[in-house]
Amino acid sequence: MNRLAIFDCDGTLVDSGATIHAALKASFEQNGLEVPPPSDSRRVIGLSLTEAMAALLPGESTKRHAALAEDYKCAFMALRQAGQVGEPLFQGVIELLDALEHDGWLLAVATGKSDRGLKHCLERHDIHARFVSLQTADRHPSKPHPSMVEQAMADAGASPQATIVVGDTSYDMAMAVNAGATGIGAGWGYHEAEELLDAGAAAVAEQPLQILSLIRVRVHG
Repeated sequence: MNRLAIFDCDGTLVDSGATIHAALKASFEQNGLEVPPPSDSRRVIGLSLTEAMAALLPGESTKRHAALAEDYKCAFMALRQAGQVGEPLFQGVIELLDALEHDGWLLAVATGKSDRGLKHCLERHDIHARFVSLQTADRHPSKPHPSMVEQAMADAGASPQATIVVGDTSYDMAMAVNAGATGIGAGWGYHEAEELLDAGAAAVAEQPLQILSLIRVRVHG
């Protein structure tokens, strides 16, 4: 049975919080809404867009949430066309991917991004081809539903017992639990370590390469 490492993208592979907040700010201002502070926008990173809008504006209708999600997409695309999208890789991520592949792990991504957004991000860093499965919000329910993890495992031929999910939010860790996989918290991302542990993380890594020692004693397959 193959071993599989599934990564979240925003807040785990790349530091995209500032750009996400900029797009959120533009979409809220366009609709005459009070812009949430960056701390609030970071709280919903990882959710699919409609669910993120619902978390930020619980008093609005589902239709309104969907419309705001579309406005956000347009704002993000405008930032990209203007060359203002910043999604740098976190330090140590490439070294972690290299080490996992050297040890025989297959790699996948499960993200709240769209197919197009994920493709842009991964190709920019020339790591698109490293992943055997790319699961996005375009084809799945929002995290913490296990659908993305389940499909990635099916694509890779991996069991839950031989699968880790590396993510920086409580949604990622709950998704791992719901799929029967092992969640490893990315402590360099947007949620606090305590939240990750409360959501079911087996452990939290302070930096990417620490994951290597954590999984050796927690994952079998």
